[in-house]
Amino acid sequence: MKFVLFDLMGNHPNGVTGEVLTAQQRIQHVIDQAVFAESLGFDGYGVGERHGAPFLSSSPAVMLTAIAAKTSKIRLLPTVSVLSVLDPVRVAEDYATLDHLSGGRLELMIGKGNDPRHYPLFGISEEEQWESLAERYRLLKRLWNEENVSWEGKYRPLLTNVTTQPRPYQKQIPIWHGSASSPLSTELAAKNGEPIFSSNTFHPMAKYKELIDHYRERLEYYGHDPKKAVVGAGARGLYLARTTEEAMKRYRPYYDIFMGTEASKFNQSPFKDLEDHIQKGSALVGSADQVIEKILKYHQAFGHQVQSISVEGLSKEEQHEQLERFAEEVIPVLRREIPSTVWENEQPTLI
Repeated sequence: MKFVLFDLMGNHPNGVTGEVLTAQQRIQHVIDQAVFAESLGFDGYGVGERHGAPFLSSSPAVMLTAIAAKTSKIRLLPTVSVLSVLDPVRVAEDYATLDHLSGGRLELMIGKGNDPRHYPLFGISEEEQWESLAERYRLLKRLWNEENVSWEGKYRPLLTNVTTQPRPYQKQIPIWHGSASSPLSTELAAKNGEPIFSSNTFHPMAKYKELIDHYRERLEYYGHDPKKAVVGAGARGLYLARTTEEAMKRYRPYYDIFMGTEASKFNQSPFKDLEDHIQKGSALVGSADQVIEKILKYHQAFGHQVQSISVEGLSKEEQHEQLERFAEEVIPVLRREIPSTVWENEQPTLI
């Protein structure tokens, strides 16, 4: 199994102290965290995209470029690039540039996003999100794979013989499809033989398993081998301690802050509290053995090869503590238990 660390760059009050970092402090903290994750042996680092407070992640390409300059091995992912509202020409240019600056470490993850504030900001309606995403995705693929592109569509002015620059550094930039709520995302991924990344954050396992199962079924429909499906999955936060009781006590203030945000409420999570989320959901809160057991349980259901975690909201000292413990006590076991072909001299695509 491979492991990635994700940060949405929320700048919430600290659940224990109430402190709110300055934007400069929070941005620098993300860069430092990515460098630390690489030193611990994580395989990838992801920065989210949001367009409104309390999130500072409006420019993941810029953030990942700063991270690329201070790292050398770790894969870099926007999680997700909200392609449903972005100009594919700009996306093609920005991320191809990042691909060069990182020496080919870019893994683009696309999606429609789960914060409805960005739709009016960029001039589309929420009802258009899937149509918009599919159209912009098709254009982005052409811009990266072809030269002298001529194109006409609904969501941007026509193009005539356009070749975006720079051309990508990688022969083919890997594209993951972020999947949280709809079979439309898994359908788009399956049709194009590309991997999915399940958020696996706000709902019970069954909802996400249904989407992953749909993805495999549609892969077969489109002529791809479902046994070669590439799946990543997230989790609702991480907190390791000697016992579940200790972990819950320490993590609860941070959990309550995050789940109380408007962005979280939009996802309509059915979990009534932290205990419920641990028992019925993906929250990785407890001893190392318990966290290993939970990830193995989800792997049995999802068959995923990449696991993301997040320590967002914790103090910097606690983040370092949690990442070190995860790297020392959890990662070695799961690497042995779960084989992964991802990022081993091949692109995560079925084509």
